[in-house]
Amino acid sequence: MLTQVAWRNVWRSKVRSLVVITAISLGLIAGIFLMSFSWGMNTQRTRDIIETRTSHIQIHQKHYKDDRKMSLFIPQGMKLLDEVKTEPEVKAATARILANGMISNARGGFGVQINGIIPEEEAKVTKLDTRVVAGEYFEGLKTNPILIGDKLAEKMGWKEIPEPGVKNEDGSPAQPTYQIRKKVVLAFQAPGGKTKYGSFKVVGVYKSINSKFDESNVFVQFEDLNRLTGTENQAHEIAIMLNDQNMAEDSTFLASLAAGNPQLLVENWKDISPDLKLIDETFAITVYIFMGIILLALLFGIVNTMLMAVMERTKELGMLMAIGMNKDKIFSMIMLETIFLSTIGGPIGLLLGYGLVRLFGNIGIDLSSMAEAGAQMGIGTMVYTDLETHYYFQIALMVVVTALIAAIYPAYKALQLKPVEAIRSI
Repeated sequence: MLTQVAWRNVWRSKVRSLVVITAISLGLIAGIFLMSFSWGMNTQRTRDIIETRTSHIQIHQKHYKDDRKMSLFIPQGMKLLDEVKTEPEVKAATARILANGMISNARGGFGVQINGIIPEEEAKVTKLDTRVVAGEYFEGLKTNPILIGDKLAEKMGWKEIPEPGVKNEDGSPAQPTYQIRKKVVLAFQAPGGKTKYGSFKVVGVYKSINSKFDESNVFVQFEDLNRLTGTENQAHEIAIMLNDQNMAEDSTFLASLAAGNPQLLVENWKDISPDLKLIDETFAITVYIFMGIILLALLFGIVNTMLMAVMERTKELGMLMAIGMNKDKIFSMIMLETIFLSTIGGPIGLLLGYGLVRLFGNIGIDLSSMAEAGAQMGIGTMVYTDLETHYYFQIALMVVVTALIAAIYPAYKALQLKPVEAIRSI
């Protein structure tokens, strides 16, 4: 009986109730969508960094990351690479030789990280071959080919950007053009401290979603860099991609790999990029804070609405008390009215928010108008919204808690009414 009365009271002022329900729904939709957008953007950035730079797991000589000396090679690195490839959890693995150096042409010199890679294996780990926008992926030259980034090609004067609005004959927007087969000189410090120089020819230009990475990384063949350093089959880094990303966080797998190689440093992608780890692990807290702010604003709106309802019904509530309705029932009725408003608006907001997330999770959100700014931060031109299912249940629980809190004060004010005075009120 009390539930029916409370339900009818909600719809006595339909406009006011609908405004509150709409406010709750829109607040939840906005909160869910913005959080899914942030998470989708972070997921894309994480995936790109893993595929471009970190992979799931990296192995180095114990002290290599402290001073990055060229002499700190992985002992029997190529043998270890062959062993890693046999592990059932491993999808692909490759070895790299790394050097900090300079690349120079007629325009001047630029600091870069020189990555000596095994092209076929690198393509399996980082998909570098799919990022080539001009030239070929280590094809056409047998000795000393080099792959440079889009941003570096621009700095070296080998990228021509068409004027805004210029189109091709078929009406499509004109794309940048690159000069290939240009010679560059690499200089770096080899083991022993002696500076080495090598002449390379640009065989292709790659472009990732991170312009800073493109500006500071060049790729050469593993054997060419080994030859310049005077070493043979030596590697500074082994990069591993697993069949399942979650395996990289499996302490059992990491522990077994580290235990078998105690003289080496074995790290997963979170250890390699602490910023990604921080974002990943604090996202849940961010959800609670963000949704808490939205629900706090809604809470005051609900409290205000219910106070108005109580004040408008002062005489009615006084009569109910006078004919014997006890305070517990008055309190419960006001609480139920508030909860009804929230439990109608909450599910509507959650369902519409979920639908919106699924929609833009499939079609994506085009950020091409901010491509340049996004490239500086490693964000692609398309973002696909995403939010794990358990967050919806947690948000629903937060809505219920908010409704209960919002109901307390209006219900308390109703209990403060004195029947005789309430009946006499206008």
